[in-house]
Amino acid sequence: MDIPVYLIAGFLDGGKTNFINGILEDGFAREDKTLLLCCEEGEEEYNQKALDNVTVVTLENEEDLTCSFLKECEKKYKPRQVLIEYNGMWQMERLYRDVLPANWVLYQIMCMVEASTFESYAKNMGQLMMEKITNADMLVFNRCTPELRESLRKRNLRMVNRRADIYLENNDGTSEDYLTGDECPFDMSQDVIDIPDDDFGVWYVDVMDHPDRYKDKMVHMKLVMCHSKNFPGIDCPGRFAMVCCEKDVTFLGLIARGSGLDQYKNHDWMEVTAKMGVEKHKAYKGLGPVMNVVSVGPCEKPAQEVVSF
Repeated sequence: MDIPVYLIAGFLDGGKTNFINGILEDGFAREDKTLLLCCEEGEEEYNQKALDNVTVVTLENEEDLTCSFLKECEKKYKPRQVLIEYNGMWQMERLYRDVLPANWVLYQIMCMVEASTFESYAKNMGQLMMEKITNADMLVFNRCTPELRESLRKRNLRMVNRRADIYLENNDGTSEDYLTGDECPFDMSQDVIDIPDDDFGVWYVDVMDHPDRYKDKMVHMKLVMCHSKNFPGIDCPGRFAMVCCEKDVTFLGLIARGSGLDQYKNHDWMEVTAKMGVEKHKAYKGLGPVMNVVSVGPCEKPAQEVVSF
């Protein structure tokens, strides 16, 4: 039976234990027997009142965290889910590659960061810090002041991790979304903005929300051809995307113009370089992005044909 694993990463004083206490007190382990692996002893302690259905196992040395040890824990404690409070000084790649048993499925990575120490860690332990930032599904900066919030937003962390939900926890206990609506997830200073295969969904949302941001910019990406039935004569290449589940797959297309597009049939894969424009079109029911194709050629389909968000 697959066992979901929730990984809480970050450095000392980042708020990992407080976060775990919070979700346990909210009933995270109320229904399912839970194994909590503690790989770091911090100043905070687990709330004993929230550990009724939780087995806590502490590891002090990285070499003790092995696949065979985890299988022994599975046999002994029979957990239905696992929480790992991971040591900030340990590489996460080893955990993915060598440690987690095949049936221990990594469901979510949450990274907790003490906002006032972020710059120092990023400067002095950049590889360790950025590994956690780039792999996180949820990123929380704790103990933020107005100055720290401004500084973090200026770094535009969306360019480092385009998928994570990012939150700023303030000193007064309130929380706010990192995004203000002005951040761009791509480096706009490039001569040609390369859209990675896995990030088309992120780019599509951004270009549809902010078409003027990309006006006159050159972009490059892999797309699948679609000749619109609703709008005859219109080429609208794009990508299929899974919005929320496998049964909910939709096509995300953009109006495109340029020589050579008519050589491609529906579902043909092609590599496109285009200059973006903004035009009013009935397909958009108003203004929307238009790809003015500069070059196009056949290509192999991406490893993951359907993009996700």
